[in-house]
Amino acid sequence: MARQSISFTRPNDEWLKAQVDNQEYSSKSELVNDLIRQARNQQIEIDWIKAKLDKAENSGFSNDSKKQILAQAKSKIND
Repeated sequence: MARQSISFTRPNDEWLKAQVDNQEYSSKSELVNDLIRQARNQQIEIDWIKAKLDKAENSGFSNDSKKQILAQAKSKIND
């Protein structure tokens, strides 16, 4: 595992220490790694949504009703 040295603002350091003191995490390193993992997962979701929006925007206009569009979206949710 790569070793890094980072600095935190006082409020962030106090929050990190509180999480470790509350035994939510065994160390600040474990907590920071978990936060990074969560951010990476969120970015994957954001990228997926953005790709779906780009695809929709590039597909053109539709004469379908809102109800029809919603039904189509629900049927394609796992595409």
